[in-house]
Amino acid sequence: MRSAWTGDTKPDVMIRNIDAPKLVVSDVDGTLVDSRDRVSQRMREAVRRISSAGVHFTLATGRPARWLLPVLEQLPMRPRCVCANGAVVYDAAADRIVHSAELGPEVLRHVVDIAERATQDIGGVGFAVERVGESAFDRAESLFSVSEQYDHAWLSDEHSVQTIAQLIEVPVVKLLIRNSGVTSAQLYDLVAPHIDPAVAHATFSWSGGLVEVSAPGISKRSALEWIAEDLGVRSDEVIAFGDMPNDIEMLRWAGCGVAMGNALDRVKDAADTVTADNDSDGVAAVLENWF
Repeated sequence: MRSAWTGDTKPDVMIRNIDAPKLVVSDVDGTLVDSRDRVSQRMREAVRRISSAGVHFTLATGRPARWLLPVLEQLPMRPRCVCANGAVVYDAAADRIVHSAELGPEVLRHVVDIAERATQDIGGVGFAVERVGESAFDRAESLFSVSEQYDHAWLSDEHSVQTIAQLIEVPVVKLLIRNSGVTSAQLYDLVAPHIDPAVAHATFSWSGGLVEVSAPGISKRSALEWIAEDLGVRSDEVIAFGDMPNDIEMLRWAGCGVAMGNALDRVKDAADTVTADNDSDGVAAVLENWF
């Protein structure tokens, strides 16, 4: 764990002698929402106080914009949201995609070939793609397409089934590589070392055998840098919360990176401090130091 900031792992984390942040960033799953996918009353109050104080609040998630709607309905404001691990910035107040970064067909073919070769010994993988759209209310089946052998990580009736050639024939914001017989960390270790970071960026945000691939240099951090510049906020004026490896870049970039009590050890090692878990209002416990 980094030592620039002080804190502890008790439910009410004290951070002393630090100015209030100008931008608060929270991951969603395992961080902002509890294990029932709910935003607690305590967390809603913290967000309301942040907004009343004129401080910017942003969600940063691997979810596409349309999967944020049940979360946004529980919040007292409509923030700008980093989606698809940084490949998309969504303005929830205007219901508009304002920034995106895509993988082109040539790179997609290259990564698919790598994944197929690297996973032969575990039975191969299925693929899915996420396309950008313009709104959170675009038709889901036109944005989310899967191969026939793709094993859905979550129940879905809002997708189309395509051949591999069809999946990769147009640009996408995220390629999903799936094998439910291994963990995400195991799948990542098989595939990611063969992907040149200058070609594409691989990460994972869930433990159940799913690797997510975005354009090179794209992460939650890259999208937040774009947002922070637009807002005139420095990185040392940002506090960020997360629990999974797709949060590591943003936690290291933020002036204060906070790992959840339920975070993976590698995420805690990258953070400045650790708070309580997502079922114990870990995010709110830290924010209440200022708001």
